[in-house]
Amino acid sequence: MNSLTRITRGIGVAFKDGRVKGILAFTIGMILWASVFYHFVEGWSWLDSIYFSVVTISTVGFGDFSPETAAGKIFTMIYIIVGLGVFVTAATTVADTILSQDDKKADK
Repeated sequence: MNSLTRITRGIGVAFKDGRVKGILAFTIGMILWASVFYHFVEGWSWLDSIYFSVVTISTVGFGDFSPETAAGKIFTMIYIIVGLGVFVTAATTVADTILSQDDKKADK
C-alpha cells in the first residue's frame, strides 16, 4: 500500500478515536477562547484573532500581529505556555494513532 493511502486511512481512523477527538476539541476550544479574548481586548477582527491564536499556539509566530495591551501580553504569555503543551499533545496523539495503524497491520 502506498504512503498516501496509509496516511489517509490513518487520519480517518485517528478522527474516529476518542482520545484524538477529545484533545482536538480541547485544542479548538483553546483557540476559540483565545480568539474571543483577542477580539474584545485587543480589538482585532475575528479573522485576525483566530489567525493570531493559531499562529501562536503552533509556535509559528510570524510577528505580523502582537498584543498592545498589558492584559493581552499577559494572556499571550500564559496562552503560549499552556497552549504549546496542548498543541504538541494533539499533534502527538494524532501521529501516534496514525502510526499505530501500521503496527496493527504488521501484527496480523
